[in-house]
Amino acid sequence: MAHESFEDQEIADLLNRHYIAVKVDREERPDIDHIYMTVCQALTGHGGWPLTIIMDADKRPFYAATYLPKNNRGLMPGLMEVLSRIAQLWVEDKEALQQSGQQISQLIDEKPAKKDDQTIDLSLLETAYRQYARSFDSEWGGFGSPPKFPTPHNLLFLLRYYQIMKEEHALQMVEKTLQCMYRGGIYDHVGFGFARYSTDRYWLVPHFEKMLYDNALLAMAYLECYRSTNNDFYAAVSRDIFSYVLRDMTGAEGEFFSAEDADSEGEEGRFYLWNREEIKTALGEQAERWANSYDITVKGNFEGENIPNLIHTQNYFATRLGLEAERQKLLTYREKRPRPSKDDKVLTAWNGLMIAALAMGACILKDDIYLQAAGRAFDFINKHLRRADGRLLARYRDGQAEHLAYAADYAYLIWGLLELYAAGKDEKHLVMAQQLNQDLLKYFWDEEEGGVFFYGCDAEILLTRPKEAYDGAIPSANAVTALNFLRLTGINMNPELEAKTQQILDCFAGQILEHPTAHSFWLLAVGCKFFPQGSNTLP
Repeated sequence: MAHESFEDQEIADLLNRHYIAVKVDREERPDIDHIYMTVCQALTGHGGWPLTIIMDADKRPFYAATYLPKNNRGLMPGLMEVLSRIAQLWVEDKEALQQSGQQISQLIDEKPAKKDDQTIDLSLLETAYRQYARSFDSEWGGFGSPPKFPTPHNLLFLLRYYQIMKEEHALQMVEKTLQCMYRGGIYDHVGFGFARYSTDRYWLVPHFEKMLYDNALLAMAYLECYRSTNNDFYAAVSRDIFSYVLRDMTGAEGEFFSAEDADSEGEEGRFYLWNREEIKTALGEQAERWANSYDITVKGNFEGENIPNLIHTQNYFATRLGLEAERQKLLTYREKRPRPSKDDKVLTAWNGLMIAALAMGACILKDDIYLQAAGRAFDFINKHLRRADGRLLARYRDGQAEHLAYAADYAYLIWGLLELYAAGKDEKHLVMAQQLNQDLLKYFWDEEEGGVFFYGCDAEILLTRPKEAYDGAIPSANAVTALNFLRLTGINMNPELEAKTQQILDCFAGQILEHPTAHSFWLLAVGCKFFPQGSNTLP
């Protein structure tokens, strides 16, 4: 829509005549995105991006949609027609639109009723495990139908379940998924790192965008699987992910950037695709062997080009190790291409996740390089993303830090600090984790019902003040907070924090019990609560 509509003069003239247009970066303002995505789901039954909302001056929405073409396309309304029609209605029946906005606003502000008999116990873990087993793709790994998202916290829960219950099938589901994801095209076999998701069942054709949070969480999953199996393959993949992040996603002061785009030269995936001639030019005599191993054909496996993959290569790990010199030559060759754009925003939350992953890597792989990288990233946040009064900020770019940090920023950074403390035993990291946890309670904690609000009590007042429980592409702030509480309680034996742990679990018990697999990180917290010493895995 950015190119198709918002750069179009006809659309611009119509917008500027009747509307005040606001474009929101949902990564900088996840609070706005969360609220109005809830509106879209309530009005249309689905959500997604780009998100299109029309509201009145009091922020009350009365129209929601996702993608809209410029003009009508079959049954899909066009933006020109929608804008013209609503502008006409605003003149003819403004009160009806405002009343609709008021009703919608009241609807999304309603809190789910709590039931006193809804309590979480150990049976929840088995229920969730069985639901995962039913939706598991036993042939290609992962869960459900395409598009397939990695959702590493599902795998972290299953690893935890395996450790607690000794259920071999839980481990088998994790191993199958991690192996198939690595073998597919969702993994960058030349430069390392994972793309956002696969469009097919086989993990072959990705949406080529690479996100920092995906790679942080996937590194954790491979690390934990290595710790459970002692299989060097999983350690190697986690090292590769870190190599990619430290090479391509790290700034001069150790900060981590947010993402790399899917597009280059106006085409999605162009940077990552190959043909046989390019392989021959880059590798010479070794081209045939590499092409045969990585599915590079004359016909191509994606729109006449090739996505390197190991799907049909049996000894895939040995093949990868045996062709390391060739991979490096291809990486050098690829670096001459125009690169996808880099989203060089530094987000506190996502940096917290990568700090946690690297610190876990340092502990599990016994490599201080990762500990140093994690420490540098935290030092950057401490220097550039904290106000003089200690209040965290959410985003840094071009020398400017903006936006009061959200609950997720605090929760993920506390998690990262706890992993740093576990790996390096530096007391300053524990002290900072405890201090930030106190700030989290100060700005975000709901004293009446428990749980943390999405944004702080000192932030801009929006249409509603929600609390997020659902573990989507990344774990919810409340789930991570519950786990942080448990870990801090284990360190300090703090009865007040222990009580808050129970309160936060009680607050979201109804939602978790209704859809356990949509709350996989909560399941980790439950496992930790009932088996605090039952496993040496996360946390």
